[in-house]
Amino acid sequence: MDGSRNNFSLNSGAALAIGLVLSSLIFGWFYSNAKKGDEAVTVTGSARKRIKSDLVVWSAGVSYQAPQLADAYRSLSENIPRVKQYLLSKGIAENQITVSSIATQTLKKQDENGVESSEITAYSLRQQIEVRSNEVDKIGQIAREATELINQGILIESNAPQYYYTQLGDLKIEMLGEAARDAKTRAERIADSTGNKIGAVRSARMGVMQITAADSTEVSDAGISDSTTIDKDVTAVVNISFAVD
Repeated sequence: MDGSRNNFSLNSGAALAIGLVLSSLIFGWFYSNAKKGDEAVTVTGSARKRIKSDLVVWSAGVSYQAPQLADAYRSLSENIPRVKQYLLSKGIAENQITVSSIATQTLKKQDENGVESSEITAYSLRQQIEVRSNEVDKIGQIAREATELINQGILIESNAPQYYYTQLGDLKIEMLGEAARDAKTRAERIADSTGNKIGAVRSARMGVMQITAADSTEVSDAGISDSTTIDKDVTAVVNISFAVD
């Protein structure tokens, strides 16, 4: 009787042990197969291209100040046409030139504490001349030379030209494709080094475009859009996660 109970206990223990081993093997098999194919590699791809601006916007202000409004207006109305003629003589087309309306500022007498009184001391009048052109090099040169008008008694203030690239939409698509190809190449090299191959794309995220002065290393999370230089570098970045087979 006791022997039977002992044999039953041994058999039960052996069955339990075998059951635990089989359960572990089955769990391990399911775990292994569940994880298989879940591996992924995430890489960053980038592309950079040098571009030249195809649009320049340049403006200059002409201003005059006089105790009498009529005198200030007369000086301004006489010299704005002279500035426009100067620009035309430099080869700028008339349809590229825009003259703004007159801005008037009344200047009043101030006391020693900087408090204005009601007494008018002078009138300041100002007009803005703007040039928009695709001839970026020529306009840039004229902008630098325009201060020679001061020698002619014209009170002109030349602003720095702003340079833009108008085909950015098409370029963006092209460069994102190049950045994606770069990301795939990087992922393939990583997978090859471990004896694997990359599979389908799991996720992809586009980074912000960086438009910087040529050879600049400046970056920003919000993106950069340089307008101070004619030659620029455009950089596109993508983050892609690939399955590993």
